[in-house]
Amino acid sequence: MKKIISTITGALFLFAISLPTSIAKSAEFFSIGTGGPTGVYFQVGNAICKMVAKIQSADHGRKKGTAKALRCSAPSTGGSTYNIGQIMQGELQFGVAQSDWQYHAYNGTRPDKVKPFNGLRAVFSAHPEPFQIITRKGSKIKDWNSLKGKKVNIGNPGSGQRGTFEVLMEAHGVDTGYFGSTSELTSSEQSGALCDKKIDAFGYTVGVPNAGVAQSTDGCGASIINLNTDAVKKLVADNPFYAFATIPKGTYKTSKKDVTTFGVMASVVTSEAVSEDLVYAVVKAVFENLDDFKKQHPAFANLDPAKMIVDGLSAPLHPGAVKYYKEKGLM
Repeated sequence: MKKIISTITGALFLFAISLPTSIAKSAEFFSIGTGGPTGVYFQVGNAICKMVAKIQSADHGRKKGTAKALRCSAPSTGGSTYNIGQIMQGELQFGVAQSDWQYHAYNGTRPDKVKPFNGLRAVFSAHPEPFQIITRKGSKIKDWNSLKGKKVNIGNPGSGQRGTFEVLMEAHGVDTGYFGSTSELTSSEQSGALCDKKIDAFGYTVGVPNAGVAQSTDGCGASIINLNTDAVKKLVADNPFYAFATIPKGTYKTSKKDVTTFGVMASVVTSEAVSEDLVYAVVKAVFENLDDFKKQHPAFANLDPAKMIVDGLSAPLHPGAVKYYKEKGLM
């Protein structure tokens, strides 16, 4: 009976043997942790890989005898805190993470949610990410208070949205007992569950627009509620990594009015242990192809290089990123 190898191992193996022997031996492989396959983190990671591939010419971006060719993968993962943990363990070289969890990991301020990691380094920030609570049509949920007693998906362990939902509950002085029941579905499962009436609401920290949210709003009439309670106002006032955000009317079919909520920035992070050359090459690939990068998803449309090296970055910038930014006069 033939052995069954894992999808990831098999893919890497097939990819490696498909390369010329000299290339496979000299190529440098690295991975970027993302999020659920319907989320924008997955798009960020794969957009970076596309930009890296773009700078690899027919000779794989090298003159004979110089730098290694780069081979990038961006697998779907559990999300922010998972990515940071895997970077700390050396299993991932890069990851996409919410700016709040970047802050807490580097400063060690929420060890119950994300392991302290003072070796965490920032690379650049991407799109803003409003935290959204999407409610089922017919659920009669109009605001935070009417979530009481309802079936709510708080997100899978290791995801940024799970962490933010828990922060939100803590800010309002409640726990999971406030709801009728809670589930831990991933971002790719929650919209289907909502439309199938298995849950009444779910929380999602994600860039706008998003295909998963549209599956609920455009597909089965779900709505996004306002999150501007006194508790949320205090959260924003007390934490520099949070800011109020507006989801404009017309974003989805059921968006009849602007929705006020709060959010974070999506940030690309790495470890101080990752080489300066690799980080420099990744940053160069993105920033020198930024117009193409912006086309990969609507959430990237307004990216500004001057803001990408500042906004949402609470861990120190990696030296490889600093080298590029200084060379280009951004710092």
